[in-house]
Amino acid sequence: MFDNLSDKLQRVFKNLRGEGKLSAENMEAALREISVALLEADVHFRVAKQFIEAVREKAMGSEVLTALSPTQQVVKIVRDEMVKMLGQHQAKLRTANEPPSVMMIVGLQGSGKTTSTAKLARWLSKNGHSPEMVSVDVYRPAARKQLSVLAKDLKLSIYEGAPEETKPVDLARSARKDAVQSGRDVLLVDTAGRLHIDEELMTELTELKELLNPTEILFVADAMTGQDAVKSADEFNKRLGITGTILTKMDGDARGGAALSIRAVTGQPLKFVGVGEKPDALEPFHPDRVAQRILGMGDVLSLIEKVEESIDQKSAEEMQRKLLDDDFTLADFRDQMKQIRKLGPLESLLGMMPQIGPIKDLKNMKVDEGEITRLVAIIDSMTARERANHMIINGARHRRIAKGSGTSVQDVNNLLKQYAQARKMMKSFTGGGGFLGKRLGKLKLPMGFGPQ
Repeated sequence: MFDNLSDKLQRVFKNLRGEGKLSAENMEAALREISVALLEADVHFRVAKQFIEAVREKAMGSEVLTALSPTQQVVKIVRDEMVKMLGQHQAKLRTANEPPSVMMIVGLQGSGKTTSTAKLARWLSKNGHSPEMVSVDVYRPAARKQLSVLAKDLKLSIYEGAPEETKPVDLARSARKDAVQSGRDVLLVDTAGRLHIDEELMTELTELKELLNPTEILFVADAMTGQDAVKSADEFNKRLGITGTILTKMDGDARGGAALSIRAVTGQPLKFVGVGEKPDALEPFHPDRVAQRILGMGDVLSLIEKVEESIDQKSAEEMQRKLLDDDFTLADFRDQMKQIRKLGPLESLLGMMPQIGPIKDLKNMKVDEGEITRLVAIIDSMTARERANHMIINGARHRRIAKGSGTSVQDVNNLLKQYAQARKMMKSFTGGGGFLGKRLGKLKLPMGFGPQ
């Protein structure tokens, strides 16, 4: 996400650094380029204009133009204004004084309301809550069935309703009663949608709002629709009074215009973003982290959180010991690859790394996810002795391993080369002198991104 905008902004800053000294003229030229980059990223024209004016006001002062590092000052100003545009601070979910806290999930048909409801329920359950879900979409039985299937897959509570409950308000009323009786502290209400906003839909949602008195009305929008998503969010906010937005399909939106515009246009925060199809592919929205990613500074905090959630800490500490003792075997290499796979798409992880220094081009690396499966299969075809000591793998063993894993001798050779390179790279990172080691402090990361 934000790849195109990020590349263009970094080019602008590189050109500014090449000027040596900033002037009003080259600063204006840079602002024009930033404006074009924002508009090409599908940022709302009014939001882009306000952003440029705010940056201009702060960047054209004499204290910036005459500073020792003027370009760094400009980058900081752009970052600060971008954080402000995105919402300044992470907007957390509101909860009621007396449970259950009711959260209505609203939006147009096809925006991803039902899957977002299930993802949000999973996120809540992982963060100390006991959510219950209900679908009040009485017009599309498939929508209610979909939520039921997702609830069963995720082992989450759902109120499915009685046969006589054919009205949204009846379902919602009974679901809240059931949530109270079963001790649930959050009730997520997946509402019906339409292909476009109409009076019937808004009347129904208003009735549900009056009945439930929700702590949150979360508008779900498809990021791929760009400014249409922003326009719909604005309309829902004017008619219903939303409290925040969930943007889906952010992983497929290279421009990011909706994410950059939605808070400024609606006045309501972006609370979560969907970054994939898996149940855990829903992330809280952090304005400061997103601004840093756009400007090529990386999102190390989110990377740390993802690793800490997915990676077993004891295993990571044991792996660190083996690296320092030069006892890192092929079996360990296989286990590390399996742990990395738990973190999600590798390209997404690489995009979180700072785009500077020796790893500045990592985000452009194309990762073959199937390669990990092949490498694991090759190592699994080895004997325990071979995994413990790769030096004994001769020509005959190469052929046997290749045949057993359904690969070629060349594939086995490539694996052993990658293993040797990984050992060398990981040793340098975990030794404390490497770039990643300094950036990530004491965090235990897989594949050599380890503690210092």
